Amino acid sequence: MKKPTGLAAAGIAVPIPLKLDDASMSDIAQALADGRVNATALTKAYLARIEAYDRGGPALNAVRALNPDALGIASKLDGTKPSARQPLAGIPILVKDNIATGDKQPTTAGSLALEGAHARDDATIVKLLRDAGAVILGKANLTEFSNMLAVDMPAGYSSLGGQVKNPYAPMLIDDRGIPVVPPGGSSAGSAVAVAAGLCAASIGTETSGSLLYPASQNGLVTVKPTVGLVSRAGIVPIAHSQDTAGPMTRTVRDAAMLLNVLAAKDVLDPATERQRRPVDYTAGLMRDAMKGARIGVPSDPADPLNNPYYGKLPPRSAEVLADAITVLEDLGAVIVRASIPTPGWIGGPGTTMAVLNRNPLSRHKGTVARPPVVFLYELKRDLDLYLRDWATDTEIRSIADIIAFNAAHAEQALRFGQDHFLAANMTRGDLSEREYKSARAMDLLSAKTRGMDAYMNQHKLDAVLFPGSEGCGIAAKAGYPSVLVPAGFISGADDKDTPDYPLGITFAGRAWSEHKLLRLAYAYEQASNIRKPPPGLAGV
Repeated sequence: MKKPTGLAAAGIAVPIPLKLDDASMSDIAQALADGRVNATALTKAYLARIEAYDRGGPALNAVRALNPDALGIASKLDGTKPSARQPLAGIPILVKDNIATGDKQPTTAGSLALEGAHARDDATIVKLLRDAGAVILGKANLTEFSNMLAVDMPAGYSSLGGQVKNPYAPMLIDDRGIPVVPPGGSSAGSAVAVAAGLCAASIGTETSGSLLYPASQNGLVTVKPTVGLVSRAGIVPIAHSQDTAGPMTRTVRDAAMLLNVLAAKDVLDPATERQRRPVDYTAGLMRDAMKGARIGVPSDPADPLNNPYYGKLPPRSAEVLADAITVLEDLGAVIVRASIPTPGWIGGPGTTMAVLNRNPLSRHKGTVARPPVVFLYELKRDLDLYLRDWATDTEIRSIADIIAFNAAHAEQALRFGQDHFLAANMTRGDLSEREYKSARAMDLLSAKTRGMDAYMNQHKLDAVLFPGSEGCGIAAKAGYPSVLVPAGFISGADDKDTPDYPLGITFAGRAWSEHKLLRLAYAYEQASNIRKPPPGLAGV
């Protein structure tokens, strides 16, 4: 007799007329609207998948904590169908555990120092999700403090939540207990949960790469919005100059649906006052949207020394990008191969700080890391404000308190050290330093004025195409949007053989151009049809 696997092995049977390991949020919404499933059954099915695959089976560890009220919320939505007023009615969604919820769920950023800490209210984006009818299923695991605690902290690790695994290669772990194929960071749990069918969609955050990298590693679609499109109020910060939240989904249409909900002005976040958005991001998602679009590929064969984005791609990654570009050409795009001007490179004069790497498990221990000045200076100010204004049920009130707590509980809290926090705590915390102001000005000059703006103006581009998350830094420092979509599969990591795992492509553009980037990504997605769910996680 064949041995049961998955949900059956866990003794769980939840009849659902959808394959949740691969169902799009749009399909789920349609099933709810048609009455083929209700919110309670759907929530139970996702909880069953979490039990079978996140807690048991491959133990993906993507979900840090479940919402104890999820089933109660779902039951109240059983008679409500998705509509224009509540487009997410009954749809279970996970949010990254640096996004405040004013309910029974703690908001911890994955830190032992904040274990049990709650928030005084929902983050603005959580309020918007609830108003749209979403069932907040729980909190997703993440790289602790969004990967700003320690140099070389593994993607998806937090002292409170442990290590997230990539669902395409969950059993490959190195001698330090770190996944050979990273799940991506810092929104690792948010991405893995969607890829593995543990929720209909999720919300992650990014300062530079934390949406794009995990989406690429897990075969998902994400939108890194223009800074100011989505409110940051109630989100544990790194740096307000670049922080933003965004959707993580299986399809471009799903991402557009979620962005419709998330993109709203908010008096609690002044950056949203200048927001520009269309009425509906799903409008204009057409298969022929690529025709005539001018797509910049920053890799000029005549300028081989100025090729930071494509020049070091491994052979299989280069093949995936070549195939993707062929698809774009077949769709009618005009491909412009031209290097971004050298001043557009990231890390110009005075924009990074030397930090000694004391991480005991780092392959580079004892060398000097160079994190961005803006991150370290804004981190102290912004995190202290969050702890003062949002955190409850905790005695932790500053970054200095976190550092002291970690030192007192080093065996559990400092597996990888806290070198970034130590460096950040040396700043004044009021952003008055000349070196901070200079670094921020240099970031904007190199990434925006002499980078993306100059490049797109010179070549009259509609978007810039980057491999995976390689272009995250230049778009993030400019505050500009990016949309990543699955493009293919690669293998091999850390000089080891691996199963195939995903690689995406990123369309980046000017401020408030999310609607254009989504249309381009949709046309490519429909023509390529690349995404495949992780093997071994089928079932309900």
